[in-house]
Amino acid sequence: MLSSIRSKTSAFAAVLLVVLLSGAALAQDDQKDQKDQSSEQLPTFTSNVNVVNLFFNVKDKHGNLIPNLTKTDFQVLEDGKPQTIKYFSADSEQPLTLGILLDTSASQERVLPLEKEVGAAFLQDVLRSKDLAFLISFDVNVDELHDFTSNAHQLQRAMDKAVINNGGGISGPPGLGGGPIPNNDPKGTLLYDAVYLASHDKLAAEVGRKAMILLTDGEDQGSQMKMRDAIEAAQKADAVIYVLLAADRGFYGFGGYSGEGEMKKMTSETGGRVIEVGNKFEKMREAFQQIAQELRSQYNIGYTPTNTKRDGAFRHIEIKVTTNKDLKIQSRNGYYAPTERSGD
Repeated sequence: MLSSIRSKTSAFAAVLLVVLLSGAALAQDDQKDQKDQSSEQLPTFTSNVNVVNLFFNVKDKHGNLIPNLTKTDFQVLEDGKPQTIKYFSADSEQPLTLGILLDTSASQERVLPLEKEVGAAFLQDVLRSKDLAFLISFDVNVDELHDFTSNAHQLQRAMDKAVINNGGGISGPPGLGGGPIPNNDPKGTLLYDAVYLASHDKLAAEVGRKAMILLTDGEDQGSQMKMRDAIEAAQKADAVIYVLLAADRGFYGFGGYSGEGEMKKMTSETGGRVIEVGNKFEKMREAFQQIAQELRSQYNIGYTPTNTKRDGAFRHIEIKVTTNKDLKIQSRNGYYAPTERSGD
């Protein structure tokens, strides 16, 4: 069940109420049992013990994943200062907590059936008994379609029920009130609100490997949260963001759309990436396969920062492969230090 969020406005509180009501009755017993099982499998890294936990991929210059590296191959820098690696793992069997965020705004009408089909197949392939996943849709509202579960069939049924919601207006470009003339209240795709909610209320309390996959064209319209709020929430939740840029370019006409740049910033700062799939079945299938491989090929490093200040400041992290300068790291770029209130 979702917990409450400190909303910036009453309008955003109303959005969250929808999520509360829609998620309250879904698989509560299943959620508790699955969480208990998964939390026993991993060391718990929390702000209370001030341990930084990093999941990341290593790739060569062609983008191929590099396995079989060891602890001695890596160096970790925090704000430019070397850190001592206390924990290292390359275990692909570690449980995964995954959020699927589905764009159901008007612009996705032609690609939504494709997203449902390929997304359901992905969940069927990637979810294992100790994994957990949840499903959220976002448009003029943010709705939880299914709470945490390891049952891919339940998630598929919930995904099948997702429908396009343009707020009751005539179908048209998002943010234009459903019609051809722009208005002063563009509210149609609460993407940043959805990322914030998934991070803050769903993933923040989980441990281990955590990721979000957004199926969207990357256009936000009407969110109360800004992109920076969404990124910070994901970073604080230690969650990687992937975006499958599924865009029906014909929907936007001559003006085109401009969401790709924002999505690249959001994914790069959390350790994920953008994969453009357009409205092509094969591209989307391949993108899901790439994400599945990356999530199952992550290295895990833990360290205790030499900077012990509990000031809530952002700390920049850099991971280096010391034995091969040509290899590239795909990781989040930092974390937020705990505060004195973190242990309360």
